[in-house]
Amino acid sequence: MQWEPAHRDDGPSIAELRVDVLRESLERVGRFDATRARAYFLSAFAPEFTRVLRGPDGILGSIAVRPSPEGTWIEHFYLARTLQGTGRGGALLADTTRAADTNGTTLLLDVLVGSGARRLYERHGFVEDHVDGVDVIMRRPPR
Repeated sequence: MQWEPAHRDDGPSIAELRVDVLRESLERVGRFDATRARAYFLSAFAPEFTRVLRGPDGILGSIAVRPSPEGTWIEHFYLARTLQGTGRGGALLADTTRAADTNGTTLLLDVLVGSGARRLYERHGFVEDHVDGVDVIMRRPPR
């Protein structure tokens, strides 16, 4: 399995991955609605900034790395639950942070309050910038 550029028609598969991966966290904060979760993703899906991890049975991961005036946002970073804890997400995040360091770019992301994913981001140098509703906005300046 390799990370590769996403295609426009990958949107629905990534939306389903999102629903599966975020269900428990969104239920915990009282915000889970599968239809809304799919629609939110599809309204923001930008395949030109997105990479997917494609397996024999479909998409097992996604990440979008989108430039913005305040830095580069990491968005829609999902990994199938069966692959979480295997090091694949950490390896991709390490590659992303190395590229940002080389380019002198600040990285930003948001994570749900109370999400276990926050520990992964902190291990890679992200720190809390502020809390925005149910999301923690995290920032990582270049090193």
